[in-house]
Amino acid sequence: MKQATLDHARSRHQRFVAQAAALVRPFVALIVVVLVFLAIPPHKGVSVQDLQFIAVQTLIVGTCAIGMTLVIASGGLDLSVGSGIALASVVGAWAFKEGWPLPLASLAAIATGAVCGLYNGLLITLLRLPPFIVTLGTLGLFRGVAKWIAGSRPISADPGALAEVVRPFPTAEWLVVAPGVWFMLALGLVAAGMIRYTVFGRRAIAIGSNELAARYAGVPIDRTKILVYIVCGLLVGLGGLFQFGRLSGQGDPTIAVGLELDIIAATVIGGASLNGGRGSILGSLVGAFMMTYMRNRCDHLQWPSFVQQMIVGHIIIAAVAVDLWRQRRSTAR
Repeated sequence: MKQATLDHARSRHQRFVAQAAALVRPFVALIVVVLVFLAIPPHKGVSVQDLQFIAVQTLIVGTCAIGMTLVIASGGLDLSVGSGIALASVVGAWAFKEGWPLPLASLAAIATGAVCGLYNGLLITLLRLPPFIVTLGTLGLFRGVAKWIAGSRPISADPGALAEVVRPFPTAEWLVVAPGVWFMLALGLVAAGMIRYTVFGRRAIAIGSNELAARYAGVPIDRTKILVYIVCGLLVGLGGLFQFGRLSGQGDPTIAVGLELDIIAATVIGGASLNGGRGSILGSLVGAFMMTYMRNRCDHLQWPSFVQQMIVGHIIIAAVAVDLWRQRRSTAR
């Protein structure tokens, strides 16, 4: 009896240590990146204005990373998010250009992302195809639809009040950062609560942990997967709307090429496992800030874009390698 109590206490202690380490790890990665760039000549510092600008740049990657966290934690993957952002921005620009009021035009962009997510979810569940293959195909499909709608050129329109939402330096100085950043953080809190406390969130995690066991437990696998991709699509649509505002009222079908790598990297850095079953909204937001900070510093150092792409690629490799090492270590125990 005493031994059982000791084993239970030891198990609880190990879980607590593992959870604390998972919470701290993204912040450690961010600190390392900050220190590395501070050590690179000409040792350019970071001003308050720089941080405000980085925060609003994080808005798109961070918003989509919230949705990607849910997808990856459920055992899925979405490579089409960059194209979905472009398509949503084009639809939003078209709606604004046609004179739609702000709420309806915004809804059109967000709904476009949701339709993209629904299409991904249906293809994955009905055709029983791997998410990698499906979303690799829809990456090209959504980009092509965006170019078709826009005639392969940007659509310009007045974003109205949306421009204030994504202004790096808000008119109301007490906000400190753009209103959209606060909205993203609020969405993060809602998403974290959904994953932790709702039936839908627990089902998604259960599918990512062990789909066969979840099926035997009566979890509606297909319906849950479709809902996961719809939720991700909604956030991608919102990211496209923010992108439209950030481009000063332009819906460009050629934007966000390769942005899915930043989003996936942010999610994995934040603690999500590409094998499913684990994800952290807070960690993903920290990872998104880290990726944006890195690109901002590279721009300040005038490094070419191909150097940034090489760095992002190796960050993904390193994050996945650490995740696999952590899993093997926990299995060995």
